[in-house]
Amino acid sequence: MRVYWLEPRSRSPRGLGTAVSEMASYFDEHDCEPLDPEGDARTNILLEIARSLFNSVDFGNLGLVDWDDHLPPPAAKTAVESLPRTVIRGSRPELKCPVCLLEFEEEETAIEMPCHHLFHSNCILPWLSKTNSCPLCRHELPTDDDTYEKHKQDKARKQQEKHRLESLHEAMYT
Repeated sequence: MRVYWLEPRSRSPRGLGTAVSEMASYFDEHDCEPLDPEGDARTNILLEIARSLFNSVDFGNLGLVDWDDHLPPPAAKTAVESLPRTVIRGSRPELKCPVCLLEFEEEETAIEMPCHHLFHSNCILPWLSKTNSCPLCRHELPTDDDTYEKHKQDKARKQQEKHRLESLHEAMYT
């Protein structure tokens, strides 16, 4: 519990005495003692040390990051480099880059994601350097982050287990 001292409104001896007696009754009422300045300084130093340690620890490497609440890591460079390049043949005004909404020009090269969405390289490459998924459908590419890849495997395993249990449950009642 932190206690703050308030300056009394009156500097007269009577006003100061009233403020001191009110504070004394506060401590008695809450069964606590006023903080001594040296102890308070030690507490603040310990809090600063704890904050420093907390800020310097990479919790991602400890497996404490909840990937469902964070943006996934960038796509692996090898995965990005292996994405097929597609040359746009003929005039296709209906075909537009979903990021910049500009039409692909004839004979322009587009990058095709595994989900078959097409993007300008200037649009998709910066995106994939920040996260590993298609901006439209969230189809994921592999990453170089072992912790995240393990998280994806665990999540898929849990989903399969849930599906298997639901199938068993349905089979019991049909």
